[in-house]
Amino acid sequence: MKKYKYLKISNTKKLRYIDNYFRKKLYIIFLPGFMSDIEGEKPKTLFKFAKKNKLGFLSLEYSGHGKSSGIFTKGNISIWSNDAKNVIKKIVKKNSFILVGSSMGAWIALNQFKYFKSQIKGFVGIGSAPEFLTRLMWNKFPNKTKKELVAKGKVLIKNGTYEYPITLQLIKDGKKNKVLNRKINLDISVTMIHGQKDEVVPTIYSKLVLKVFTKAKKKNVIIKNGDHSLSNLSPLKKIIKELNIIVKDVI
Repeated sequence: MKKYKYLKISNTKKLRYIDNYFRKKLYIIFLPGFMSDIEGEKPKTLFKFAKKNKLGFLSLEYSGHGKSSGIFTKGNISIWSNDAKNVIKKIVKKNSFILVGSSMGAWIALNQFKYFKSQIKGFVGIGSAPEFLTRLMWNKFPNKTKKELVAKGKVLIKNGTYEYPITLQLIKDGKKNKVLNRKINLDISVTMIHGQKDEVVPTIYSKLVLKVFTKAKKKNVIIKNGDHSLSNLSPLKKIIKELNIIVKDVI
């Protein structure tokens, strides 16, 4: 992997990212999930794919994630979507790109359609989790958890093998970031990839994302025995195969 870089957003904010720069080439942009960084197998694999195919590449850590500045519990979907927008504008500039969003990254990706529209040439979702804060957390929390969250402003939630600090402001902001009732009318390729044995986000969420796109060439890929992260060799090969289909379609 190339060296990680930092983009200074303000005097108090800098975001860590990795890129493969090409002035007039198509970019692959990987948006990581909740509490994830850019040192995992998915960004590494996508970076290698981009380099091999002489494509631009960008992945970033939102504020409070990885080695970016900021406190995780002060972040939310609005802030992290804005982080992605700012880094894309600065690094990718006017180049066309394909979005690849993992888990929460798919939600962040859907928010980018408001800003970039014609630059976006394709979208791949991996275990997509749009609106998870309301639909998979708040709406399913027992009353005891809801009361604790309202009283203390923060709770620790266990989901499968994951543990998340969830804040009240994060939940409230999530409610403001509804994306599944939107309609996106771009004529692009949209492929959702989901693990059949995902214990964190049900596979129905990939179908809900596909419904948002009215004119897209849509595909839903369920990986047999796949988990939520899909970071092992076999699912990664499948992700690259599906991404490559979209790249060839665009170029």
